Amino acid sequence: MSRDKVSNKNPNLLRASGDIRKRVIRSDALNIDSDHIDSEADENLLEEQYVKELAEKHSEGSKKVPKFLSSALKGLPERWKNWVVRGISMTVMISTFCLLIAGGPLALMILVLAIQVKCFQEIMQIGFVTYRVDEIPWFRHLTWYLLTVSNYYYYGEYFFDYFGPPLNRIESLQFLIKSHRFISYCLYLFAIIMFVLSLVKKYNTRQFHLFAWAHVALLITVVPSYLIIRNTFDGLIWFIIPVSLIIINDIMAYMFGFFIGKTPLIQLSPKKTWEGFIGGGITTVLFGLVLAYILCQYLYFICPIDYSEEADKIVILNCQPSYLYIPQEYKISIGNFETVFNIQPFVLHSLSLSIFSSIVGPFGGFFASGFKRAFKIKDFANVIPGHGGIMDRFDCQVLMASFVYVYINSFIRDPSPQKILSAIYTLSPKEQLNFYYQLENHLNDLNLLNL
Repeated sequence: MSRDKVSNKNPNLLRASGDIRKRVIRSDALNIDSDHIDSEADENLLEEQYVKELAEKHSEGSKKVPKFLSSALKGLPERWKNWVVRGISMTVMISTFCLLIAGGPLALMILVLAIQVKCFQEIMQIGFVTYRVDEIPWFRHLTWYLLTVSNYYYYGEYFFDYFGPPLNRIESLQFLIKSHRFISYCLYLFAIIMFVLSLVKKYNTRQFHLFAWAHVALLITVVPSYLIIRNTFDGLIWFIIPVSLIIINDIMAYMFGFFIGKTPLIQLSPKKTWEGFIGGGITTVLFGLVLAYILCQYLYFICPIDYSEEADKIVILNCQPSYLYIPQEYKISIGNFETVFNIQPFVLHSLSLSIFSSIVGPFGGFFASGFKRAFKIKDFANVIPGHGGIMDRFDCQVLMASFVYVYINSFIRDPSPQKILSAIYTLSPKEQLNFYYQLENHLNDLNLLNL
């Protein structure tokens, strides 16, 4: 809106907007001016300014390159310069990922939690700037409190179940274990109370928008990270394969699109092409089959993770390989044609994961693209040269994590002895004794106690 148009429509509004610009609050995170809004008209006048400045700040996130690298590549065309920068960043990330795999399950869990926190921060930062959170009391603190409570609920729930037997022997933890859900509920109630007490009439709409924004951010970040860690306890292979499939699909879709891509795939992501989508999908399926076959050969990847009381830490158990990782005979008959082959069942399961990551997985990225387009930004942040923010690289993992969790529970996982034991420990002594006698009678009927 030009100055003349504002003057013609409402000269007083022009003078008011001049007064407003004198009262500027500087956003700590993005250095974007945030005005003290005195009326709805003033707010409408400045809304476009905030969206524009937000877009300017984020739009070049993936193009931010370290000075030394920019100098080394200054002779290259912009297209090839971006290709090289993306390649270097991806090589560093994959190398780090491999080192963390060698570091064991604890290192991978810490990585997942770190990515979760950074993705949450990137999503919330857009909301903070869009709704001018600096004017809203306590809201930054409230969002981080909600993140803490969510992690306490999800991870506490699982770890108390999974490590129930050893933890139940620690008397001081009895209350936390038995009352975990109640404690989590009370902590969340406290967040509701604090939010209500912080409401200011002038900012009510923005406060409720941000409160809803925070819950969506928690859904997108905390739940998938929790599911990834849960999947990991069935064996590192259930972490490595799904994550690697998304990574390879992203890389190969980019490579095919870069070199031969011509046909646009979806309007939300103009640079995505059908050639990249199809080429990335075929490569991902082949890669998934090969990687699954290789990993099935090593106990380090296929054995479940548990807590060792002797070592007093989380370890990968020495196990007898499950039938999933031992070659089984399969027969294919089509008319007069018949063939028999041996293959590990997990390799066939990896085919399902590969197809999902190739066809459905990219829609996590499309969803993120639509979100960014709504705020006229290209990237969530500028942390990774050539890529943007952490969320820009892990958007597709959100759908993959949920799919793998549902897939394992539907087709793979058997009832957990640890979970059953944890439930038994919560019973009263009389109920435990009754359970013991019933179990003893059952085992006697099966003639197992006399072996």
